[in-house]
Amino acid sequence: MTKLKVGLQLHPQRVSYADYAAAVQATEALGVDTIWNWDHFFPLYGEGEGDHFEGWTLLTAIAMLTSRVEIGTLVTCNSYRNPALLAHMANTLDHISGGRLILGIGAGWFEKDYVEFGYEFGTAGSRLRDLGESLPIIKQRMTKELPPPVRNPIPIMVGGGGEKVTLKLTAQHADLWNGFGPPATYAHKNRVLDDWCATVGRDPSEIERTVSITQNDNIPGDLDAFAEAGARHFIMMTAAPPDYERAKALVAWRDKANGG
Repeated sequence: MTKLKVGLQLHPQRVSYADYAAAVQATEALGVDTIWNWDHFFPLYGEGEGDHFEGWTLLTAIAMLTSRVEIGTLVTCNSYRNPALLAHMANTLDHISGGRLILGIGAGWFEKDYVEFGYEFGTAGSRLRDLGESLPIIKQRMTKELPPPVRNPIPIMVGGGGEKVTLKLTAQHADLWNGFGPPATYAHKNRVLDDWCATVGRDPSEIERTVSITQNDNIPGDLDAFAEAGARHFIMMTAAPPDYERAKALVAWRDKANGG
């Protein structure tokens, strides 16, 4: 059976860079497998305006602050960057990190980001169409990068649970899929992804199944349920610095589940 993995998504909002950097290093020291940020321009929760850092420049710092964990943005908004440029950025960060990057990407959804920074918000359908056009460009551009990626190809994660488009794109292009709960919903989406893999001629075991868990999810009960639903990589969404005791419980659960 595939070993389970755990990670933390450290939200780059309402925090100083010094405190964020310290949280990244302390999180790696706990023994997690992955560390993630997000790709937004403003805080997603809390009262009023607040401090916030850009995802990809911050991800470069995360690469330099760590030495072992895989890293990524959960997930990059496809709308904000030319796909060929994003591939070049990813290759650069792959080299900076020594081959530890996961290229997370999704269609985008946070309207304030679009409006305040001058991007066309469009519709959910148009953003998904754009994502479908970008993914082959990103993968094709990667084959031309010089130097080539350290981890070649760089794994791609698609985030989202849309059954008609997003999960089909995942089956066609992704190495990881990120979804959400509750466990029954996750199990259903997981089966839909398997069906899309069969349709496009892909081995479903090639796609690592990841799930974003919240501060309200119970350890171990909900995690056991997500594992039963097919999740193999569990990513806790949290402020920075995180609740370290809860993070330790996540790591301990992984170790026990893996027979450690």
